[in-house]
Amino acid sequence: MTARTLAARTPGARELAASLFTGPGAAARLAGAALLVATVAAQHPNPVFNRLQIKDTFSLLPNWRFFAPSPAMHDYHFLYRTLNASDETSPWQTVDVIAGRKLRQVAWFPGRRPEKAIFDVCSEILQLMDKGFNNGVQSPPYRLMAAHLRSLISAEGPADVKGFQFALARDTGFDATEEPSMIFMSPYTPMQTEAAP
Repeated sequence: MTARTLAARTPGARELAASLFTGPGAAARLAGAALLVATVAAQHPNPVFNRLQIKDTFSLLPNWRFFAPSPAMHDYHFLYRTLNASDETSPWQTVDVIAGRKLRQVAWFPGRRPEKAIFDVCSEILQLMDKGFNNGVQSPPYRLMAAHLRSLISAEGPADVKGFQFALARDTGFDATEEPSMIFMSPYTPMQTEAAP
């Protein structure tokens, strides 16, 4: 076989590209190529590419962004204080949910969920407070936090507690240049909830 006949039998780049999208199975190859291009484009951080995911009604495009497009810059902390039957107020105490890290948590860390829940509840309460204090106090995230504190105080606090108040503080974590700030303080909340009608 001569070099000329070998070159004649070897398809060029144009013929190879044309054969990929014609013939048997061409529709599946085209669909796979379109899905691959759309998946790669959907990972782009530019908001223009979010249109692909908005139009993806069947959730065919995965979201493999490893880092948030707008990462969290602050940590939230819930604090509470109680009021006893003698009308004495306790000092502020933090609701501790952040536990020390262990090596095995690289692969399995279900204990991270309460930290994430606190962050999500804080974010929702703050968004609702922008619409007015009464809207925020009646919201599910606010009631969820109040119920959590009721159970925590009932389990760990003194028996003569008749109510509590909680606050939300924000700090920058390891960045010590910025002082923590108090961003929300609840009104007095009784320990006993009123019966639903």
